[in-house]
Amino acid sequence: MILPPKVTPRAFARLAEIGAASQGMALRVAVEGGGCSGFQYEIALAEPAADDLVLEGSGEKVVVDSVSLPFLADAVIDFTEELIGARFVIENPNATSSCGCGTSFSM
Repeated sequence: MILPPKVTPRAFARLAEIGAASQGMALRVAVEGGGCSGFQYEIALAEPAADDLVLEGSGEKVVVDSVSLPFLADAVIDFTEELIGARFVIENPNATSSCGCGTSFSM
């Protein structure tokens, strides 16, 4: 059984600030081939698809497609504000290494 990713309250709060749900949008988190480590995260606002895993909180949604789900098993989707900027981040226990920018990883 694949454990779904978790979404922090801070990530849902940021989506509420953006007003994603009021626009019919969700935060889509996907994994694609490429990047400097083999795989890369794609994070964008998008409309949910019928076959997406939907994670809900604070009236907001985060969606993951079925192909990306095994790569994101038990991961944590968060929002952070640092000196380099504010962004959604993924803490992925399945990644064996990642690049410095945090958007690509290997397994």
